[in-house]
Amino acid sequence: QVQLMESGGGLAQPGGSLRLSCTASGSVFKINVVAWYRQAPEKERELIAAITSPTATNYAASVKGRFTVSKDNTKNTAYLQMNNLKPEDTAVYYCNLVIIRSDFQVGDLWGKGTQVTVST
Repeated sequence: QVQLMESGGGLAQPGGSLRLSCTASGSVFKINVVAWYRQAPEKERELIAAITSPTATNYAASVKGRFTVSKDNTKNTAYLQMNNLKPEDTAVYYCNLVIIRSDFQVGDLWGKGTQVTVST
């Protein structure tokens, strides 16, 4: 059994920073793919950052240059570092991990979401 826990959301001022974490616990061999999504009120969920291979990261235009996605396989944790936050970054943020379990089966995990609010 593998569980996913998100943390790190909260309130930030414009120009501030937050770091989101997403940790897989249980029978995890490694994290293969990391994807971070967000959903603002009355808007569709959008993909904003992803690690799709050991050398490939991708970002939505709206966050490129401000957000950084990373992962630490020794901790089974993925991160989203968010700098220079803007009010339009306010949303619920979700992580999605594609993992290799200890039995070498593939698992597709979703976090429950964490609220990020950027406001004065």
